[in-house]
Amino acid sequence: MGELWQRRGCAVLLVTHDVEEAVLLADRVLVMDEGVIAYETRVDLDRPRDITDPRFAELRGRLLARLGVDTTAEAA
Repeated sequence: MGELWQRRGCAVLLVTHDVEEAVLLADRVLVMDEGVIAYETRVDLDRPRDITDPRFAELRGRLLARLGVDTTAEAA
């Protein structure tokens, strides 16, 4: 997808329920609540992105917390 953006210079809107996918692909992530933007953050990670990067994990955790997802079971 990054190559398409570089060649065309266009904006791409990706709607997903997968937080990892959003962090892997996006420059900016919006969290919606009842049709309203409830949270917005930039994804300032180098490309290609690495899911083992602690910054990736921190951003993923922050987004999941905003969504009300309890990740304590994953950490155990």
